[in-house]
Amino acid sequence: MQRRPEGLTVKRALERIANAVTAIAAILAALTALALVATQITGGHIVTVLSGSMEPTYHTGSLLFVRPVDVSDLSAGDVIAYMVSDNVMVTHRVVEVVPDEIDASRLRFRTKGDANAAADEALVSDSNVVGTPLFSLPLAGYAVNYVQHPPGLFVAAGTVLIVLAAAFIPPLLDREEEKKD
Repeated sequence: MQRRPEGLTVKRALERIANAVTAIAAILAALTALALVATQITGGHIVTVLSGSMEPTYHTGSLLFVRPVDVSDLSAGDVIAYMVSDNVMVTHRVVEVVPDEIDASRLRFRTKGDANAAADEALVSDSNVVGTPLFSLPLAGYAVNYVQHPPGLFVAAGTVLIVLAAAFIPPLLDREEEKKD
C-alpha cells in the first residue's frame, strides 16, 4: 500500500486556488467599487474610448475617469471630454481657446484628436465641457461594454456565481469531513 506524501493534497491545492481566485476577485471588485464611488462623489464621469483619435495617449477600449474642471482654467494642450449630443461624449485635446463671438464671458475650444491630421471643424462651447481625464485603464472599456449587454451580462453573472461557489463550497466540504470523523 502506497502512503500519500505529506504536504499538498489535491483538496488542499483546490482550496488554495479557490482562496486565491476569491481574494483576487474581491480585490478587483473593491477597487472597481472605489473608483466608481470616487467618480460619482466628485461629479465625474466614466467614459469608454471608442475610436483611435487619441492614440497613443488613450488607446481604443480604454476606460477614462473624467473629473469636472473649471473651463476658465483650460488652455491649449489640455485634454477635455465634451458632449457632442445627448448620448455622445468625445475626448480630444484643446489646440486653441477662443472667446465666444456673441458673449465675451463665454469660451469656445478648438479641439483635435492626437491621431488626427486636422483640428475638429466645430468649436466646443464651454457649456459642453464635461471635464478632463484623471486617469485611464487600458482595455477595461471593452469589458465594461461587454457586460452591459447579453451575452456579456450572462458571462459576468456566471463568473460571480463561480467565484461565490469557490468561496463557500470548500468550507462546507470541510464540515462534512469533520462530521464523518
